[in-house]
Amino acid sequence: MHHSHPHDPSDHQPRSGPDHRSASGPDHQPDGLNQHPTLDPDQNSASTQETVPLSVWACAQRPAVWQRRGRYLPATTSHPAKMLPTLAATAITSYTQPGELVLDPMCGIGTTLVEAIHLDRVGIGVECERRWANLARANLDLAREHGASGTGAVVTGDARNAGALITDPHILGKVALLLTSPPYGQATHGQVRSTRETGRGGVRKYDYDYGKNPRNLAHGSHDRLLSGFTDILTGCLPLLRPGGIVAITTRPFRRHGHLIDFPAQVWAAAQDAGLEPVQRLVALLCGIKDDHLVTRASFFAMHETRKARTAGLPLHVNAHEEVLILRRPPGDRPHDR
Repeated sequence: MHHSHPHDPSDHQPRSGPDHRSASGPDHQPDGLNQHPTLDPDQNSASTQETVPLSVWACAQRPAVWQRRGRYLPATTSHPAKMLPTLAATAITSYTQPGELVLDPMCGIGTTLVEAIHLDRVGIGVECERRWANLARANLDLAREHGASGTGAVVTGDARNAGALITDPHILGKVALLLTSPPYGQATHGQVRSTRETGRGGVRKYDYDYGKNPRNLAHGSHDRLLSGFTDILTGCLPLLRPGGIVAITTRPFRRHGHLIDFPAQVWAAAQDAGLEPVQRLVALLCGIKDDHLVTRASFFAMHETRKARTAGLPLHVNAHEEVLILRRPPGDRPHDR
């Protein structure tokens, strides 16, 4: 894992794989990133033994707030774990063509769908929390007002029942890309306000809850989260076309001071659903300037990291998250599952 120090970002010159294409979304890839993979697949921490190529996507040349400003409703900030718009746009342009279907079975506030329709794709989302589903629809409306040429829709429901929620024959077995991010349980930072903002001592957290629906995977045990995610992917398989791509964004997190290799667990859970591994990518959460990384970490992340280091725990701020690329086996027929 590459992490940036909270005070002195580590020097690192990333390069992406030869098949990467730049996204025409709210950010742009800098030149010189299309050369060679930088990470040795033999050092991959996943439980699987398959060797897959790795590369790097530069998704944070602009801070997340700038990527969303004017493109998403202000209420979007209330969701505790949003996908970077540039990351979504990069995945969509890399794995689909205009007019093709893009599915997000845990769409949250609709980042995948908004970027899909801005890129003239068809975006389909499922969201179990009514609050986020309504906000995703409102963000789609805003995208249409801004001239987005694609179409999008959101279904409110549990994606483990995707086959019952999405029955349109024009969708069944036709989805080119499933792009999503599983929740991190209760391990979310949310939003924070400092003493300077509130006039009171300490840091106040808010907007750190995924929602109240008991079916939400964020509630319950970690094992339940992983098994539920496998169930969601299994339920979505009939919607994917043979060879259809599944892209999952995720990152490690800490629980009670221990680092959880969540990407490796999700990688295994996706294969348990019957998906074939294709590639593991690095999506930078920091900017690139000359030969070094520029942190985009939140105030809260920096604050917590500094506290830990002061206490003698050598933590680092996350500089990237992983994008796990899998596919529905090409030999599968649309109605095999």
